[in-house]
Amino acid sequence: MLKAAFKDWIGDGAVMMDRLLRDELQSLYRPRRWAPRWLNGWLHNRAEKRKRIPVIVEFHDHEDSYRDGMQQLKTHMNGHKRCRLKHEYAGIRSCAAELTAEAMKSLIAPDCQSRIKKLHFDRPVRALLDSARAAIRADDLTRFGLTGSGIRIAVLDTGVYPHPDLTQPTNRIAAFRDFVRGRTVPYDDNGHGTHCAGDAAGSGRLSDGAYRGTAPGADIVGVKVLDRNGSGALSTIIAGVEWCVANKAALNIRVMSLSLGSPAYGPAQDDPLVRAVENAWRAGIVVCAAAGNEGPDRGTISSPGTSPLVITVGAMNDHNTAERTGDSVAPFSSRGPTPDGIVKPDLLVPGVNIVSLRSPGSSIDRAEPGARVGSAYFSLSGTSMATPICAGIAALLLQRNPALTPDEVKRELLEGAENWGLSPYVQGEGYLDARKALDM
Repeated sequence: MLKAAFKDWIGDGAVMMDRLLRDELQSLYRPRRWAPRWLNGWLHNRAEKRKRIPVIVEFHDHEDSYRDGMQQLKTHMNGHKRCRLKHEYAGIRSCAAELTAEAMKSLIAPDCQSRIKKLHFDRPVRALLDSARAAIRADDLTRFGLTGSGIRIAVLDTGVYPHPDLTQPTNRIAAFRDFVRGRTVPYDDNGHGTHCAGDAAGSGRLSDGAYRGTAPGADIVGVKVLDRNGSGALSTIIAGVEWCVANKAALNIRVMSLSLGSPAYGPAQDDPLVRAVENAWRAGIVVCAAAGNEGPDRGTISSPGTSPLVITVGAMNDHNTAERTGDSVAPFSSRGPTPDGIVKPDLLVPGVNIVSLRSPGSSIDRAEPGARVGSAYFSLSGTSMATPICAGIAALLLQRNPALTPDEVKRELLEGAENWGLSPYVQGEGYLDARKALDM
């Protein structure tokens, strides 16, 4: 009976909600076995009015719809005091809010459908960490003076610890923005983001160059969008991406590294995070996104790596050697195709037992003391590590030719990949060869 009530009010509005949101709403109307019918009715009516559900509201793709739709949404929210607006995303004509089911009823009504296109559940997003420089021939490039100097890489993750390999002799943490706790001084209470920043731009100062990133002269823009547990909301990630786009010119952000993701539940065009990263791409930022760690099963590419535009990075195991002949695809590296049937990943980069920067006292550091390498470094595996390594190579391409567009950077990286003779849903174009990508 209560499930029927849900179907009654959602009516034709079902197409305006993604599957996860429909599932979440359905749970409001699920009968409690322990309760009599009258109490179930009271409980679901109370939940309709009081339980706040995090959503992304997508407006139709023209300026009037966004402007008028935002005004209409705010008017509706004034009549539902428990609702809350969290973020506005002008770049992708969307916003994030916490809405009650009662408020959603009015938003899917016919008078709103000319402005509001779809409601998405504000799903959780996580750092993509599983339980190399020499192998991709990046060492050769330092002989040509390519270090990523003058290029800034935004690392959207758990934050960045001011490690000496990033701050000495000069501070290369160019900016820091915290969407989790609002702090202004760089920090990383998880450790994942610091490791990723080092994969891209660590100088190896405390290891005599042994544990350098692929672009040891590049600057880092730290954007904290994940908490101490490596988790965050879809809305927070989008806010971080939008902030990078808004500050691209002021901070000279040329590359974005996203070692995070969530399962892809449908077409890329219906995914708010995909639309956000594609907006960044079109704004001139090269976006590298992790493929995910759900391999070896097919169809496991994580969002936003399902975007056909961005560079989706899978992981190789280089067995800690510079010689490539014995390297193999990491079993955990997610495989394609995407829900749209697109070939992903785009390429493979080392992502197993990667040694990079340690954030002392962080969650990962405390949980995995055996992964410490000396006092300053840490070993981790995942497509999370492969992604910033690729981002560092993108920075080298841009240092050599700052006029390159994201499409041109992607083309050069893919043309420089070595075909490993595997299914394109496993390897994409192949195993990244930095020297070949830069035609040196």
